[in-house]
Amino acid sequence: MEQASPILAGLVLFAPRRFDDERGSFRELWNSERADETGLPRVFVQTNHSQSVRDVLRGLHFQRRWPQGKWVTVIRGEILDVVVDLRASSSTFGQAAAFELGEAEGRALYVPPGFAHGFLVRSDVTDVVYHTTAPYRPGDEGALRWDDPCVAALWPEGVAPRLSPKDAAAPYLRDMKPEDLPREEPSP
Repeated sequence: MEQASPILAGLVLFAPRRFDDERGSFRELWNSERADETGLPRVFVQTNHSQSVRDVLRGLHFQRRWPQGKWVTVIRGEILDVVVDLRASSSTFGQAAAFELGEAEGRALYVPPGFAHGFLVRSDVTDVVYHTTAPYRPGDEGALRWDDPCVAALWPEGVAPRLSPKDAAAPYLRDMKPEDLPREEPSP
């Protein structure tokens, strides 16, 4: 894994090594020993797979009491991945970043606990695999509105995403109370 510089505090974009030959290709998606070199968590407790079609926007999601770190990789297709720092004590609180992730280049994104995360599907069908540092707890989920002013400029101009009813009803950051945001430290 080759590491890029952090963009927002704790957020890291990786470019894994890739080996191509006449049979196809091989790339190392995760290596816990290399994670130690970068200070990333060594253990992930849950692996998720999301398959979506073009123009689906999933997010921007987070967990409140048990925030999750996420290692995000696209194994088929392309996405525009968007993150927002929701850690109240962070120097980058409310700031957002966007990354093109796709199967061709194979980059992975580490999203630390306390960030809202979402993506827009840019290909006909996309498969996203992400490993999390904490299990998903349905009653603990939170969401930030996809077109919040802090992220609105990051989406392609004129985008008309397909949203779930829950994502369409998500609040703006300005309307969230402190208890709506992710905890700085996960609950015991």
